[in-house]
This record gives sequence, structure tokens and C-alpha cells, in this order.
Amino acid sequence: MSRSRASDPPTDTEQDSTLNDSDEEGWEDAEVDGEDVSIVCLFCTETFPSSEGVFEHCAVVHGFEYKALRKELGLDFYGCIKLINYIRSEVAQSHVPDFTMPVTFVQDDKYLRPVLEDDALLFGLGDEEEEEECIKEGAKGLTEDQKRIQELEERLKKLELVHSEYREAVNRSLEMRLGEDRGDKKEGSEDDSHYFESYSGNDIHEIMLKDTVRTDGYRDFIYENKHLFEGKVVLDVGCGTGVLSMFCAKAGAKKVIAVDNSTIINKATANVFENSLDGVITCIRGKIEEVTLPVKQVDIIVSEWMGYVLLYEAMLDSVLFARDKYLAPGGLMVPSECKILIAAMHDSEYMNENVNFWNHVYGFSMTAMKEKIREDVVITGLNPSSLASEPVAFCHLSLHTIKTSDLTFTKPFQLSIKQNIESLDAFVIYFDTFFTTSRNQLVPENARAESWKDGEGGAAFTTGPFGKLTHWKQGVLLVEKKSGLLREGEAINGEVTYKKRSGNSREVEVEIEWKVESRKDKQVWYMR
Repeated sequence: MSRSRASDPPTDTEQDSTLNDSDEEGWEDAEVDGEDVSIVCLFCTETFPSSEGVFEHCAVVHGFEYKALRKELGLDFYGCIKLINYIRSEVAQSHVPDFTMPVTFVQDDKYLRPVLEDDALLFGLGDEEEEEECIKEGAKGLTEDQKRIQELEERLKKLELVHSEYREAVNRSLEMRLGEDRGDKKEGSEDDSHYFESYSGNDIHEIMLKDTVRTDGYRDFIYENKHLFEGKVVLDVGCGTGVLSMFCAKAGAKKVIAVDNSTIINKATANVFENSLDGVITCIRGKIEEVTLPVKQVDIIVSEWMGYVLLYEAMLDSVLFARDKYLAPGGLMVPSECKILIAAMHDSEYMNENVNFWNHVYGFSMTAMKEKIREDVVITGLNPSSLASEPVAFCHLSLHTIKTSDLTFTKPFQLSIKQNIESLDAFVIYFDTFFTTSRNQLVPENARAESWKDGEGGAAFTTGPFGKLTHWKQGVLLVEKKSGLLREGEAINGEVTYKKRSGNSREVEVEIEWKVESRKDKQVWYMR
């Protein structure tokens, strides 16, 4: 069935006659003449053979619970017709339907006029309601075990739909790859499908879930501040396995919308069903910039978006998009602030094991292997003794106020050498993450996550060498030129520049320009 353009709104005279006898006869006479019925989804172009299939698809994929909303608004048959046409009208105009003010469609007879020509979904509404009443009547005489079986059968139907959606997603993925092989990729566009594919398997999620600093940090903040989540609508951007969404649901959230563009969303949906949280959590597949949410605003946005050296993967861009589009005034970002820190490094043992190793390999010199060894950011875990200076925060990102343009920056820093060292081997970069209970709560400039105490219920964790090792570890930026002796108390003054790499905006280019006394140096590293 093709999507037709919405008709012009009827005049007052037309509205008065919308339900005259001839129109009612037209509804009664509407038949499909034995042909296969093809009903278009309310929010996308997918088609289904029954209205029940459409509504199940809308619930699983788009987070729209038709039956729940119909019951909540107390809609009669004609109210349901208006609801369907209202949604189609809004979607046709690329608007997000607003269900917080039902008067917009319940009291407007223009929505009795179909938006789609011969919309089969409207013809099936009466049958759908009669069937539901029959089910209710039949359930009255059932035992508790029979009711439980009926409930499980309904959930099984939803799970079958999830797996159907998964198969369709795989087919779309294959078609996309074939299209790329044929050269169908749009000129000038950036293909980041590999990024989402990397999150489709279990391994990466297992690593993150086993990172207790990360996962406990989110869980403890949410559970210890249930008053913030109780009765609220929460958006989880990049939900992965759905664990953060389930934390929020357990903390009392009224509704949680979990969005992810990886096929892991299918397993997240299964996880939600397995833990009987499908009445609270709605899982949606797609980019947050492209999906249609079932709500206009959310009270809280939770996301684990942080990458190596904080901004690798560029997922924060999507979180900020979600904030600007969906977060209600006064809404809370979880986490609320991140700080990027830098320190000087001198570690002879590290240099011998990872750089000078190539000078003597089983009696052979392999110095050719050292080519470009100092070009990339090395992700590794260090001991505090590797640091030749105290870390300083050179960048503060408040998630409530920053803009995407702030994610490309040049920031100054000053480091003080703790004791005499032979040379500067590298710079070390890591980040601290802070959770505050209010968007107005400010984290002190000199706060360090491993020692920060907050009396208002806030929490924090560090990815630096002074805390428990996380899967983010630390970024080591090996310097090309030997600096020579650095004395205790000597200052390193410099600037750090972060920017996205051309050709792949999810990768990061880090440039540091620094000065020790009269010596100046500058170098670029890549996080790819």
C-alpha cells in the first residue's frame, strides 16, 4: 500500500457531515474482497497482514503501546480512528506525535478523515476491539495457572516478533554490504557501520559489564538515588545489553526508552523480557538522530558514552543531540560531568619492555619495528610510579551545558616535575567521571574522582592509575624527542588540542605543544 499525502483539513460544514448516513454505509461496505491485506506501520514503511501485527511491531520497534494508550485515554471506536489518523498526519509531516495533550486529536473531527487512502488499519479496529473483549470474557473462567499460561503465550508472541525484526535487520545489513560492494555508498558520506557492528557481539559487552568500576558506578548512583528516578521517564542512549535501563526500571522509573543502533538491541529486548521489565522498558533499534521516540520529552538521560581518552568513538555527539531534542527543562544528565587529565611520564621499565625491546630480539636488531611506534596513543594500565608529575585537569565537560562544537578544543596545562628524571618519556591522558544529583550542582575545579566526597548523593570514578584498573585504562602518548634532564619542581607548560580525524570522525587526533624552559616541542598522536 502506498503512502498518500494527507488531505486538506475539512471545513466546518464538512466536519458536521463527516458521520452522515452515507459515510457510515461506506465504512460498513469497506471490504478487501478476499485479497491479501497490507497494513502500513504508523511510524515507518513496514507492512503487515493484520492490525495486531502492526501494533506489536509498533510496541517492539517504535515503543508505541497502542492498547495501553487507548485504555489510558478512554478512547471509543471513533476516538481510535482519530488517534490513528493523528499519528499518520504527524509522521507524514516529520513531527513527533504528542500524546500528552489528547485534546489535539480527540476533539478534532478532521482526524476522522483517513490520512492514507483505503487505510486497512482503520477497517480492522472494530474487529480488534471485539476480539480483545472476547479474550477478556474467556479469561474470567480461567484458573491462575491458565491465566499465567495465557500471559506467557502473549510474551512469546512478542519475542517471536523480536526475532523476526532481528532477521529483517540481518537482511538489511547484508543488502547494505552488497550495496557498498557495488559502490552504492553516497559520495562524501561517512560509513560508520563498522562501529555499530563492533558492538553486535558478546565480547565487548562482557568486558564492559565485568568492569566493576564502570558498572558499579552507574548502579550505585541509580540505586542510592531512587528518588531521582521514581516515576520518571528515562532515555538510555546506546543501551547495549540494557543493563543501565534495567537499573533505572528497578529504581522506580515510570518508563525507560532504550535506544541502540547495533543488533545487540535484540538481545537487550530479550533481556528485558526475561527479567519481566517489558512493561517499563521499550527497546528501539536505530540511531538516536533518526528514530522516533514514543514521548516528546524525558526527565533523565543516562548513557555510558565514554571512549578511550574520553572522546574516542564520538558517541557524546549523539548524547548531546538527544539532550537538545528530548531532555525536559531541568532534566538530569547521568553522568553529569567529565574531566580530562594529563600527566608527565618517566618509566624506564615500560620503555625497555615496549620500545627498546626491538633493539635486541633473540640476538637480532629489529629497529625497523620501531617505525611510527610513537605515532599512536597506546592504551595500557600504568602504576602511579610511572607518573613524573601530579595529574592536572585540562578540560571540564559539563554534560548539561556543553555543545558539540566544544568537543574540538585547545586547552592549556601546566605540570610540575615531582623529582629529577632523565627525560620525559611520554604524556599520560585519562578521565574522571562525576554523577551529580542536580544539574545545578558544580564539581569543584580541583576535584579528583578517587577522593571526591559529596554530601548530596553524588558519585564519581576515575580511569587513572590512582584507582582500580578499568577497561578504558590510560592513554600513553610517547614523545619522539628526548627532553634531557628534568629537575624537581621544573614546569612543563603547554596546550592540548583534541579534534576528530578527517575521514573517520569517530577517531581522535591529539596534538600537544609544550615548553620546558627554552625548549619547545610539538607532536601529534592518533587514537584509531
